[in-house]
Amino acid sequence: MSSIPEEPPLTLLQQREIEARVVGPLVRGFAEELGAEKALEVVRRVIAGLAREGGSDLAARLGDASLGAFASCLGRWSEGGALEIDVLESTGERLSFNVTRCKYAEMYRALGLADLGSSLSCLRDFALIEGFNPEIELTRTQTLMEGASHCDFRFRAEGEK
Repeated sequence: MSSIPEEPPLTLLQQREIEARVVGPLVRGFAEELGAEKALEVVRRVIAGLAREGGSDLAARLGDASLGAFASCLGRWSEGGALEIDVLESTGERLSFNVTRCKYAEMYRALGLADLGSSLSCLRDFALIEGFNPEIELTRTQTLMEGASHCDFRFRAEGEK
């Protein structure tokens, strides 16, 4: 009896596309019934909760909730060319980078979900780091998803100015 070859794991971009193809129409349906504001409020709360749990799980899997450990995982979000990142600073206390191309944003636009992309994707970043280590602060003032020239991610371990 031959064994079935194991499928390679999905990239995060592929996973998000599968989710978006299901969640996008659901959000649209709930928005028709409940109103867009209420539907998006629920979506954002649920997505943030999932991301917070994901951050906590990531820290547990790594056995390390330091900013350096988090930085070592940037490749997961960039798999398959999903993100083009310019790292500006990476120390134990600070991680600063700009995302200059985001295939997540491109994918949401291609699916006709550009207006939901921020709620389904970008929102995750703040909750993820909170779950990973609440003493790491993320500041971001703009995103490609919202039409900016780049996303500006600035992480700082608490106590650093």
